[in-house]
Amino acid sequence: MSVRRTILKAALPFCLFAVSALGVTHAAEAQTLRLAHASSTNSLIDQAMHYFADDVAKRTGGKLKIQDFPNAELGDEGPIADGVGSGSSDIGLGGVVDDIDPRLNVLALPFLFSDLNNVHRVLDGPVGTELKAMGQNHGYQMLGFLDSGFRNFANSRHPIATPADIKGMKLRTPPISVILDTLHTLGALPQSIPFGQVYTALQSHVVDGVEPELRDYSDEKWYEVAKYVSISNYIWTANYWYMNKDRYDALPADERAALDASVADTTTWYRAQLASVYASLDTSLTAKGVKFNTVNTVPFQAMVAPVYAKYGKIWGADLVAQVQQAAKADR
Repeated sequence: MSVRRTILKAALPFCLFAVSALGVTHAAEAQTLRLAHASSTNSLIDQAMHYFADDVAKRTGGKLKIQDFPNAELGDEGPIADGVGSGSSDIGLGGVVDDIDPRLNVLALPFLFSDLNNVHRVLDGPVGTELKAMGQNHGYQMLGFLDSGFRNFANSRHPIATPADIKGMKLRTPPISVILDTLHTLGALPQSIPFGQVYTALQSHVVDGVEPELRDYSDEKWYEVAKYVSISNYIWTANYWYMNKDRYDALPADERAALDASVADTTTWYRAQLASVYASLDTSLTAKGVKFNTVNTVPFQAMVAPVYAKYGKIWGADLVAQVQQAAKADR
């Protein structure tokens, strides 16, 4: 045997060990991102996050994993946003985004959108692109927007048909200033209460009602303590989807691209589920004793001009006008 072949033969076990060690190192480089939201386990939002996690894992060959923390396990929506900004969590969803950029709340102006198709066309256009660019100076990367949905009035006292019916009614809201101001303008007494405490607040009559999106109303069993639901679709709100910017920027380019593609696919999947979910809610909630009525919103819409004027001054009249015009053009 030649000296060269002898050396190669002796070196072969070491090479195999080195290749094996490289494989272990590569596996050890797999990252897990912590994702937090306040929606209940097995809600449509939670299902979407599992879809997202599975898609990210497939696209990256397991190099990037998503760990889901639902049901406010890591805090309510405000603390979730704060945690993502500080880096204690990596990804968050929720409607409370003042820490990211208060201007994102422009989407929650009252009676802005006509239906979900109207919402989605606006978000998929220039307005959505501009909103996704917000928050970067505060340490956030906006990933996208999932429907929290249209909000309605639910209470334990009586149906709401006119502004007089809501006057003086204590209604729970999330801590979103434009929602609070809208309800004040309509004559209600809004109370900002954390999502996880709403059932108890209704049960103990700390509040008379809520202004929920119907999936939350059903998932959280608020129908047990607030039987009257008045369909007004008075505000649409987003589940804003965001990530810690430093963590996002630190991802390898291929993993970042895979994550972005998974966000897009999950958004498409989620929107496709909404119609069937809403179709089943009317039947299931009626069977549980919920009493629905449809609101003539014209008198309510006539009252909210001061809300637009106030937030035009706060967020910029150009931004408010741009979003209004986009919503009207796509109806």
